[in-house]
Amino acid sequence: MSITIERKAELIKTHGRTEGDTGSAEVQVAILSERISNLTEHFKTHKKDNHSRRGLLKLVSARRSLLDHLKKSDEGRYQALIEKLGLRR
Repeated sequence: MSITIERKAELIKTHGRTEGDTGSAEVQVAILSERISNLTEHFKTHKKDNHSRRGLLKLVSARRSLLDHLKKSDEGRYQALIEKLGLRR
């Protein structure tokens, strides 16, 4: 259900703007998207796990806030990120 250290390092390397960049909006959104997809898979087998569902909603809200901030500050980076991650907006 959680993200592995290797996968997190791979996401940081792929989406980071510089070497070791862990705080940029792109990296944070990529990590949140990975956690959201893991939880979505979890819910396919555990339909009544409402406690984890609340956590999923918080993750989605945090990702939405980061995407809104990125869109407001730099439209080009926003468009590149949602295309790279395959997000709908």
